[in-house]
Amino acid sequence: MKTLGLSHVLQILTCILLLTPSFSKDDRKIYIVYMGEYPKGVEFTESLHTSMVQSAISRKLAPDTLVHSYKSFNGFVARLTKEESERMKEMDDVVSVIPNRVHSVQTSRSWDFLGFPENVQRTKVESNTIVGVLDSGIWPNSSSFTDEGFGPPPQKWKGTCHNFTCNNKIIGAKYFRLDGVFAQEDIISPTDNIGHGSHCASTAAGNSVSNANLFGLGSGTARGGVPSARIAVYKICWTNGCETADILAGFDAAIMDGVDIISLSVGYAGVIHVEYFQDVFAIGA
Repeated sequence: MKTLGLSHVLQILTCILLLTPSFSKDDRKIYIVYMGEYPKGVEFTESLHTSMVQSAISRKLAPDTLVHSYKSFNGFVARLTKEESERMKEMDDVVSVIPNRVHSVQTSRSWDFLGFPENVQRTKVESNTIVGVLDSGIWPNSSSFTDEGFGPPPQKWKGTCHNFTCNNKIIGAKYFRLDGVFAQEDIISPTDNIGHGSHCASTAAGNSVSNANLFGLGSGTARGGVPSARIAVYKICWTNGCETADILAGFDAAIMDGVDIISLSVGYAGVIHVEYFQDVFAIGA
């Protein structure tokens, strides 16, 4: 019987390794599994999502495979290979499996451009209105967000502030980065270091600030559409953009916290058409 040389053995082992599927962390990507609303009588349970992920994968469930479970709707975030995501699509009750994408911030024109006058009769109801702003966070030191003249938050409010000092104007502040990857420039808190979130928050519900100007030019009053409304911040956008899983986490938290209105100025970059059940903004809204 002919004995194989060492070089032949190494060649065989190399071929086996090349043909064996690899499921390292780098091969897995983040997907959002959307299942609509919870069935009647079924409360939120993470164990349901854990068992579904376990059924889809062909290996031991790693601790970071199930990244996040949503609460206001039936869905979760998981690290899966392409093949595992395809298996997940075939499961009962799964509406869609959405790849985690990066979206870009967008904005709108001012209230003055829209023709809304500054001096209108206000009601006390407006102070009980909570606007949830899903964006790049908020800059709390701006005059647009001081709480002078504001009473305590409405009793209906269930939100909290994470790594952030709130007041009676900014009554909630949370941030989401489900993949745990931050850029060096990112501030790991609801604080805004981009500016877009602060702009959108002040446009929706910023206080009236007199003598606002740009280096002495264009002096006037800066104000939001409803200056007496409260603001709850959900930071979903970072230096590299806004990821799908974080956007849905922001929607989810805002709904659970009890906001009255959600403001979102984020959209697809260069995408003309997205299927309804693949559209993170349609699902969240």
